[in-house]
Formats: sequence, structure tokens, C-alpha cells
Amino acid sequence: MQYWLMKSEHETWSWSQQVQSVSKGESWDRVRNYQASNNIKKMDIGDLCFFYHSNIGKEIVGIVKVIKESYIDKTDKTGRFVAVTVQFKSKFSKPITLESIKKNKDLSHLALIKQSSLSVMPVDYKSWKIINNMNKI
Repeated sequence: MQYWLMKSEHETWSWSQQVQSVSKGESWDRVRNYQASNNIKKMDIGDLCFFYHSNIGKEIVGIVKVIKESYIDKTDKTGRFVAVTVQFKSKFSKPITLESIKKNKDLSHLALIKQSSLSVMPVDYKSWKIINNMNKI
């Protein structure tokens, strides 16, 4: 299993919309950055992803699960980019802010900090556990 962080702008696709699509899941599409798209291609069914609200909030609000591996993004007229389908898994009891992530020295290597514009990024297992534990505090 692999772990990821996926960013969404609240105005484009919000956490509440993701939660409402729980039964069928939702296509994670419209990613037009090659590095982020390559990350999507590496995702497998069952992989877990932090759902991060960028711009408004700048916080992790929950977890989604990949339920369909990469396929051609129907919103991309060029056919170069891919999407995956993700499904709501769990909501955090309190959002984990970017500010609190930056304060944790054990997370300073994350792409969320180093490559802030990247919309889909891997998260190592140790960091996955640290962030999940921050939700329990």
C-alpha cells in the first residue's frame, strides 16, 4: 500500500462534496501537472490519500481511498493526463493545518512543504502515521 496527499481547492471540489459521493466515489481529474499526473499513474486500488484543502483552509480534513486505478481523464482533450476514482474513507476530528505540519521537524521533507504547488504527492509511511496521530491529539 502507498500513501498520498491530494489537494483540492474548496471552491472546485470540497470535502463535503467528497463525503456526499461516498457510495460511488468520485473521479479525481483535471490535474494538468506532469509530476502530479505521474504520481496518479502510480496509485493502486486501496491506496490511501490525505484530502487537503488548498487556498482556503490549507489543511488536511480527511482520508480518501483509491477505488479505481488511473485512466484517461475525460476532461483532457489532449488525452495526456489521467484520473483516478477515490472514495471517502474517514473524516478527521480536527483539520491538520499546514502551519502545524510545518512546525513538526519530522515532516519537513514532505513535498507539501518543499513543492507547495504540487497537487498530488507521495507521503511516506512514517509521515502518514505522524499526521494521523496529530489528528488524535
